Amino acid sequence: MGRLVIFVQILVGGDGNFTYIFGDERTREAAVVDPGYGVEEVLTRARLLKVDVKYIFCTHSHADHTGGNSQLKKETGARVVMHTSAPLPKDIAVTDQDHVKVGNLVVRVIHTPGHTHDSICLLVDKKLFTGDTLFVGECGRTDLPGGSSKDMYYSLFSKILSLDDSIEVYPGHNYGERPSSTIEFERKTNHTLEKRTLEEFIQFMKEP
Repeated sequence: MGRLVIFVQILVGGDGNFTYIFGDERTREAAVVDPGYGVEEVLTRARLLKVDVKYIFCTHSHADHTGGNSQLKKETGARVVMHTSAPLPKDIAVTDQDHVKVGNLVVRVIHTPGHTHDSICLLVDKKLFTGDTLFVGECGRTDLPGGSSKDMYYSLFSKILSLDDSIEVYPGHNYGERPSSTIEFERKTNHTLEKRTLEEFIQFMKEP
C-alpha cells in the first residue's frame, strides 16, 4: 500500500465545509473528497500539486458535499464514487468494506448510515474522512430525510470506535475547536460518544 503523502484540507465556504485532496506521490494520481463548493480553488490546488484527479468521493448525497461534482468531473474526467443507495449520478457504486485504489493508495469504504442512509466514511492510510457522520466534538444530525438515530448509534459505536485510536479524523465541516482530530481524542472528549444504550442515544439525539 502506498503512503498517503499528498494531502490538502480546504475550507471552501458554505457551512464551514471542508473539501479534501489526497493522492499518491509516486503516481501523482489523486482524489477529491466532497467538492460541495469552491471547485475553482480545488482545481487550482490540484494544478499546484501537479496531480491527476482520477476520482471524486462523496461521503453522502447532500448538495453541500456534491454540488461541484459535475464541474469537477467535466474539468478533470474524474469518476464519481458514492454509496450504492445515493440518489445522484455516480460512476462507481460502493458499499461497506469495498476498496478503491488511487494510485497505490487503498481507500477502504465504511458504510456509516445515520445522517443519511448513503453516508460513508473513507479510510486512507491513517486518515478517516468522516463527512457528516462524525465531527470534532459532535456527530451529524439525524433528523433530516433519510436520517436515523438508530443507524447513527451503530455507525459510531460499532464501526468508527472500533478503529485504532491513532487514526486521524477529518470531518466534513469545521464545527469543532480544531479542524481535525483523532479517534482517541474523540473517544475521550466527544459528548456524543459517551457510553449509552441504544435507547438512551436515541433520546439524546432528540434533545435540542
